[in-house]
Amino acid sequence: MNTYQAIVDLNLIQKYNISGPRYTSYPTAVKFHSEFSEQDYQQAVSDMPPKQALSLYFHLPFCDTVCYYCACNKVVTKRREKVAPYLAKLSQELAMQSALFNDVTQHKVMQLHWGGGTPTFFSHAEMQQLMQAIAENFQLLPNDQGEYSIEIDPREVQAETIALLRDLGFNRLSLGVQDFDPKVQQAVNRIQSEQQTYQVLEQAKAQGFLSMSVDLIYGLPFQSEQSFAQTLDKIITASPDRISLFNYAHLPHLFKPQRRINAEDLPSAPVKLAILQQSVERLISAGYVFIGMDHFAKKTDELSIAQQQGRLHRNFQGYATHGDCDLFAFGVSSIAQIGKIYSQNYRQLAPYYHALSQGKLPIQRGLVLKQDDIIRRSIIQQLMCHFQLDFTRIENLYHIEFQHYFQTELARLQIMQQDGLLMLFPNQLQVTAKGRLLIRQIAMVFDAYFTPTDTNTTNYSKAI
Repeated sequence: MNTYQAIVDLNLIQKYNISGPRYTSYPTAVKFHSEFSEQDYQQAVSDMPPKQALSLYFHLPFCDTVCYYCACNKVVTKRREKVAPYLAKLSQELAMQSALFNDVTQHKVMQLHWGGGTPTFFSHAEMQQLMQAIAENFQLLPNDQGEYSIEIDPREVQAETIALLRDLGFNRLSLGVQDFDPKVQQAVNRIQSEQQTYQVLEQAKAQGFLSMSVDLIYGLPFQSEQSFAQTLDKIITASPDRISLFNYAHLPHLFKPQRRINAEDLPSAPVKLAILQQSVERLISAGYVFIGMDHFAKKTDELSIAQQQGRLHRNFQGYATHGDCDLFAFGVSSIAQIGKIYSQNYRQLAPYYHALSQGKLPIQRGLVLKQDDIIRRSIIQQLMCHFQLDFTRIENLYHIEFQHYFQTELARLQIMQQDGLLMLFPNQLQVTAKGRLLIRQIAMVFDAYFTPTDTNTTNYSKAI
């Protein structure tokens, strides 16, 4: 496959910039329901192939301060003693999940991720305790054989923290920056100096971390083309392996902290589009590959290599390099994907604790996929990760006649072809450089549960 680039066509973006899913799963989490049972979950684990590789996700929800833009499930507190009971319940959940396997040692943990919240809210001893509990219950890999990552708040770590994380087996880290402009930082309550950011990147490089990722957000209060260009230039100079350029979705009806952001201070739609356009062009000219959605990576990074080799995958943590893993999730609100099921834990601490105290897995809701869901999931994965779709491959995998099965969808795609978002051929679809920034809109065509006129579009962000 060719290295993917992207062209920002403002007219197309304005036409297609509707609200819709980000497709970290299909069907999306809004379709999960409480009728999903612990028995459904146990059956999915029982049905796993022998020696199936695993991905483990841990949601560590605590934060010292609230960032007003944040849409994550979090517990904002100054009380560090809240970690101990949470850690005890995580350890219990680990033991319960591990016990579902006939022989858990046959299932290697290829991926491990700690997210939040702020994972580094945990003390050094608590982080060591959690990693020990994981190692006691699952088969971790030594010597950087696995992809083990953690989210970092530069305001929460020292040099010895980075060294400890490396010793624990982490080899990748991501850190939030969002914007270096002091006025923007003040408006979103994320005061973080450039020096704090640079120090973490330098320390991680010195400790031998294999990949470093930086998160940026465009569309925040008081941002302008000029101010964000300065942030972007500084990040490019720092040269992280990956850059995530997120669109700020102002949804105060869903996320209470966002109510502290004055909507009048947000950049206008034209300014926001101008920021996006210059950012994409600047990152590509600096040698980054447009992976998809809001992700960029150096050509030598594993994400870029996986995409070129057709191995790229997308799950609840975003783009990943191991699509052959089943995803097990731990902690409040975390979402698992095992074979034909999704499951999500309780979002709040109290019911999560209560379920475990009753000896039950803390599953609140989930979904068992139908065959049609599985077919469409495969299609949306291909589009989101590789900007193309091989009709013959889908036919061979699922024993359908593509042109007949997706007759309605192909008719809708004709309009997108006329607009230059994609090219249709007898046996395949190719997304154009102009269509890559609108890949969510193309994927929506294959979503059996979603139409742009749905009343639930208020639950989704716009593409740009």
